[in-house]
Amino acid sequence: MEHIHPIFDKILSRSEKEELLKQKSVVVWLTGLSGSGKSTIAQRLERELHGKGFLVKLLDGDNIRTGLGNNLGFSVEDRRENIRRIAETARLFLDTGVICLCSFVSPTLEIRQMAKEIIGEGEFHEVFVNAPIAVCEERDVKGLYKKARAGIIKDFTGIDSPYEAPQNPFMEIKTDQESLEDSTQKLLEALLPIVKRS
Repeated sequence: MEHIHPIFDKILSRSEKEELLKQKSVVVWLTGLSGSGKSTIAQRLERELHGKGFLVKLLDGDNIRTGLGNNLGFSVEDRRENIRRIAETARLFLDTGVICLCSFVSPTLEIRQMAKEIIGEGEFHEVFVNAPIAVCEERDVKGLYKKARAGIIKDFTGIDSPYEAPQNPFMEIKTDQESLEDSTQKLLEALLPIVKRS
């Protein structure tokens, strides 16, 4: 490996890219049970930020599992590797000056701590999208809970695999008590002072 030389001092810095984009980059990590409303809020937030002139990238199960993580299953090891890849990808967007929204169950404290360490403590804004399991099962848009209850899907978070709630999130959103509009607006208002360049 003697021919590999570090180039970090030769490439453009994050601050130079943020200056070009007129924004400050950040990673917003939405975690919660399947059906809690993570992706719905993330999609609405992406549109709201875009409408205000920010460059945003949304990462979620659909666009990761079909590409970057298409060789991974749902074992504990594969879930951990999936989150590691997502966190590394989010870090690349962060370094490019882009606001990155990550919407993933990421069920354990340990797995989210790993993501936070990769992304950086001050850059990782954890949002707990909280809804009771009964509400998530009622929504069950993809029919996943039904399959889990029938034993078709094993190790499904909230049914036969635990979900560990964040202990000190940047924000908690209770989607069984707040509308989509109110939830998104609350998160948007908290983020704008962070992502705006003065």
